[in-house]
Amino acid sequence: MSSASNSPTDPGSKPPHSEEELARVDDSIIEKAFKGSLIALAAILVGGGIVLWLTRTKKAAAPTQVTTLSAPQQATKAAESLPKLPFADITTAAGIRFSYNSGATGEKLLPETMGGGVAFLDYDNDGDQDLLFINGTWWEGKAPANAAPTTAALYSNNGKGAFTDVTAGSGLDIPIHGMGCAIGDYDNDGLEDVLITAVGGAVLFKNLGSGKFRNVTAEAGVGGEKSDWTTAATWFDIDNDGDLDLYVASYVKWSREIDYEVGYKLDGVNRAYGPPMNFQGAFPRLYRNNGKGTFTDISAASGVQVKNAATGVPAAKTLGLAPIDINRDGLIDLIAANDTTPNQVFTNAGNGTFVEIGQISGIAFDSYGNTRGAMGIDAGFYRNDSTLAVLIGNFANEMTALYTSQKDPSLFTDAAISEGIGPASRLLLKFGVFFFDCDLDGRLDVLSANGHLEEEISKIQKSQRYRQPIQLFWNTGSDSSAAYVPVTEEHAGSDLFKPLVGRGSAYADIDGDGDLDVVVVQASGPPLLLRNDQQAGNRWIRLKLEGRKSNRSAIGAWVRIKTSAGLLARQVMPTRSYLSQSELPVTIGLGKEAKVESIEVQWPGGERKSIPMPALNVETRVRE
Repeated sequence: MSSASNSPTDPGSKPPHSEEELARVDDSIIEKAFKGSLIALAAILVGGGIVLWLTRTKKAAAPTQVTTLSAPQQATKAAESLPKLPFADITTAAGIRFSYNSGATGEKLLPETMGGGVAFLDYDNDGDQDLLFINGTWWEGKAPANAAPTTAALYSNNGKGAFTDVTAGSGLDIPIHGMGCAIGDYDNDGLEDVLITAVGGAVLFKNLGSGKFRNVTAEAGVGGEKSDWTTAATWFDIDNDGDLDLYVASYVKWSREIDYEVGYKLDGVNRAYGPPMNFQGAFPRLYRNNGKGTFTDISAASGVQVKNAATGVPAAKTLGLAPIDINRDGLIDLIAANDTTPNQVFTNAGNGTFVEIGQISGIAFDSYGNTRGAMGIDAGFYRNDSTLAVLIGNFANEMTALYTSQKDPSLFTDAAISEGIGPASRLLLKFGVFFFDCDLDGRLDVLSANGHLEEEISKIQKSQRYRQPIQLFWNTGSDSSAAYVPVTEEHAGSDLFKPLVGRGSAYADIDGDGDLDVVVVQASGPPLLLRNDQQAGNRWIRLKLEGRKSNRSAIGAWVRIKTSAGLLARQVMPTRSYLSQSELPVTIGLGKEAKVESIEVQWPGGERKSIPMPALNVETRVRE
């Protein structure tokens, strides 16, 4: 097994889904207090007071002296330094007519509120990014009269950001209660295949070309059980043998009967969507690619099916996956964002087995040792140095996590507060989070799609709303203060911040202008397609990698560009956010740089190749 480094610097408690959370007072001070110094100071004052009380004499007490304490202030960047980052809602103008069907008819079944994912993919190999919307459908026997079944929706891009619905007859038009998806060329035939996760297992569609797909789930052996509620999934090459293996996560053990037994009520009277701690966890499944269109289930032997040490039940309740080599040994590891249970970190041992180190790494819990309601996840080198960050969107009244690597790359600490994301994100319920360079300045910004679970939440908790705005955090590039500052309507326009019941989100350059556009889907209703209209005038390099010895999609490869501003590292990895997939091509903003010092591609397996300076502001294809 390869031991090549994957470092960009080496060229070589209880989560707040419960009624307790809904009754929690909205403490605005928490949004500003982001250092332990205040807690320590308060403890000193209290301790001093106790000593004085114990040692006081009968003399008259001295006048009380009150010291006013103020919370530490979050470091900020001057507002005028933020560039204009306008996003325009082009959903209708682009031809998108999709609407997500949760299947809800008033029963308040948990899957209805979880929403679905979305994928950018080039299904027809014409070089532009198409769209696949995952859809739910009516529960059996619950469809309204004359209501047609609903299916996933495939939209073809004309190359300029206009889309045509090509679902009918594609083979993807089968009704399932879909959740997420994974895009990758599992059979190395040059066509991107599609796996859709769902309540009732997973479904694998082989891309036949000419806009046609075939359901090959049974013959491939990756469907799981009908009782599975599969959620996040990813294609990645666990053994660097040149084909893509498959990891399929599940959320909880669920059925309509179990949901009714839980009998959750928001107000003590009426049924509501139950929090996940009332449901047993569920095991993921890991499938090794046999290279002949079939897979072997190696889940049990691989070490990814972790049990709760106290109860013996499955420990995971996974909603997001980040495949990335955290220990820089040339093998892709896996981070699972778990809802109300500890996040998991699986390090790849290279022999088809994994070791779970979530608690050791520091990613399993928050800074106080509590689990959180983790939803979406992404990972990236946001400071253009050796600091790897793991971004996780958490539940309402829980900050978005920004776990950053330390000197030992397998150890992390949550820097969300000091880096400017924590306080601003706390109130919202975060789902689809990802890193992307929205202004092509070479630094990774952050987008978060948000929305609550319960329509009536504002009646119970005044600080919460069902529909919530997207958040965009601009990367300041500062080494001495917070890396991120929130972007407001003044700099991004109002379309970006329309209140939504946000769930899955993804990015791609849909119109060939270099900047990255965004799509967000809702728990029920139409998506939001946002065209990036930034005019910063920054240069960019865009590479579409194609593996030969490596998997054809080049998933897991790294592009590293050395510039005068630092080392920019980007991974070929569509699996990001919540139940979603972003585009495979890698876009790297250069700011005002006209040339770079070097460009290196590290293919899966560790082989490194320097490539000549490509043309700027166009896509360049690179073959292994």
